[in-house]
Amino acid sequence: MGVLDTLKGLFQSKPKGSLTVIDVAKRFELIGRTGQGSMSKVWRARDRQLGKLVCLKLLDRIKTLKFEARFPGLKRPPEGLIAMSLRHKNIVQTFEHGITKDKEPYIVMELIEGMGLNFWIETRNPQMEGKRTHILRQLAEGIGFIHKQGYLHRDICPRNVMIDQEGVVKIIDLGLAIPFRPEFCKPGNRTGTPNYLAPELIKRQTTDHRVDLFALGVTAYEVYTGGLPWERAESLQTLLSHMNSPGKDPREHRPDLDDATAAFLIKSIERNPHGRFQSTDDFIEALANLPEN
Repeated sequence: MGVLDTLKGLFQSKPKGSLTVIDVAKRFELIGRTGQGSMSKVWRARDRQLGKLVCLKLLDRIKTLKFEARFPGLKRPPEGLIAMSLRHKNIVQTFEHGITKDKEPYIVMELIEGMGLNFWIETRNPQMEGKRTHILRQLAEGIGFIHKQGYLHRDICPRNVMIDQEGVVKIIDLGLAIPFRPEFCKPGNRTGTPNYLAPELIKRQTTDHRVDLFALGVTAYEVYTGGLPWERAESLQTLLSHMNSPGKDPREHRPDLDDATAAFLIKSIERNPHGRFQSTDDFIEALANLPEN
């Protein structure tokens, strides 16, 4: 019996406890897909039980088990349980989690009417003008709350950030989140979106909350400049450039950028974790001293 077969057996025999078991077709009217991750499908749906439109995330059971196998001997809390514990204005609200009758984990979340930060950056949305520090402060506050609750997000990037119609930032997708404990931060587990991976992750070294600070820094760099500090990672070779190059001066993308903001962005993407911002509070304090643009 292979590792995957063993994991499947454990999953199937695991007591459900208080987890809700649902029939997706009976409870939800699936209106349309709103996204798809590497381990899940996300739907805009009408929840007949709650009587409102929601975001329904259905996790692929086998892919989820493979991810859990990256932490041998450890019990990582399910994504839904982590999400339920994070009640903050800048984190997507989760209403419920459980198992479908097909034994696939599901998560019911608020439906965010808005756009992804990645879309704002790619289209150079004029709504960002004069609001960049406000957007980044909200994002940092959400990340800081995740850390204070004892978790690491591990996949901060513009596509995992939504901005609703009132301009409120919402962090989404906790699929790679882990407990912020030494046993989960040991060397070897390289997960996340390539262009936002901290050098210590790429090197498979011991990690901590500063991997999220690095990803926040790369996101901030994009928000201000519209580009990345390094060549976009299409292979391991270009990914390794994150370790071997300090990254482009942000004024190469945006010559009109003031010196203070440029210095802030350069510190945000410092390869040595001791040289970058040490907490979201430090990031927010520095952000408050920048001119709004």
